[in-house]
Amino acid sequence: MTDTGTDTVGTAAPRTAAPLPSATVIICAYTERRWDQIVAAIDSVRAQRHGAAQCVLVVDHNDSLLERARKALPGVDVVVNEEERGLSGGRNSGVRRATGEVLVFLDDDAWAEPDWLEHLLAPYADPAVVGTGGSALPGWPDRRPSWFPPEFDWVVGCSYTGLPEEPAPVRNPIGANMSFRRDVFSLAGGFDSSVGRLGTLPLGCEETVFSIRVRQRRPGATVVYVPDAVVHHAVSEDRTVVGYFLRRCVAEGLSKATVTAHVGQDQGLASERRYVTRVLPRGFLLGLLPGRRQEASPSRSFMIAAGLSATVLGYVLGRLRLSGVAGLLIGQKTS
Repeated sequence: MTDTGTDTVGTAAPRTAAPLPSATVIICAYTERRWDQIVAAIDSVRAQRHGAAQCVLVVDHNDSLLERARKALPGVDVVVNEEERGLSGGRNSGVRRATGEVLVFLDDDAWAEPDWLEHLLAPYADPAVVGTGGSALPGWPDRRPSWFPPEFDWVVGCSYTGLPEEPAPVRNPIGANMSFRRDVFSLAGGFDSSVGRLGTLPLGCEETVFSIRVRQRRPGATVVYVPDAVVHHAVSEDRTVVGYFLRRCVAEGLSKATVTAHVGQDQGLASERRYVTRVLPRGFLLGLLPGRRQEASPSRSFMIAAGLSATVLGYVLGRLRLSGVAGLLIGQKTS
């Protein structure tokens, strides 16, 4: 990759009546096994019609990757994760290095459409908007498994059936494709690593807790989902099997239990109530219809039921653990 020779990563957008805010794109990486994907992510940032003011690559405790990135990626601000290992610490380290008015987060295994950044930044013309999130479309290694319900694409870090089809306020964005005003980090603090991990379990929902805290501390603030701000999120082969699907659902339940402990059940489960009572029943019934419809697939209906059950199980175990009852059931010591 060659340096652009400019102060921006990409090509500047044409002047408009409402100029877009400057943006720093932050990408967190941890392994050289994703090197080609990291380069593709950065190339997609460089190719934006509206250029980012800065691109920061945060390397998570990997000296070999750090050295390689600093040599091979001129024009990119390559920094180390200054906190404990993990995505939250990496994001926080990137925030401290960022200079843009808006901080944009892109996963290291995702690549953006050329108009992604301008769509993601457009809602900031409204002062009440403190964050935005875009669509993350799954990049399957071959094709979507016939049993994998679109309602559960969050399992692979992607947008799922049930999200708005037009720009609309949401509780929180998808972590692979999101942005926040820079000033809200001093208001709400950074991403909480205690939410994103439980021992060795691959949990998440850091962006959920962060988004809720921002709105709690800035009444009237909104986070907007922008479907036209599109990235493609790679799905590795090991994530296309039933075992991973169910483990990830259990982990999501554990994560939601931790989220509710931080922000309360009313806000922590607000989006999930509609999802469970409206989106999943509709998907389950569509899967049982005769094969005239694309959605018709009894196996998808079965996996919707299995995924919901696994997530509920994880939530129950998480609540029990937090109450000090069932730490041993999930292989963790209670605090």
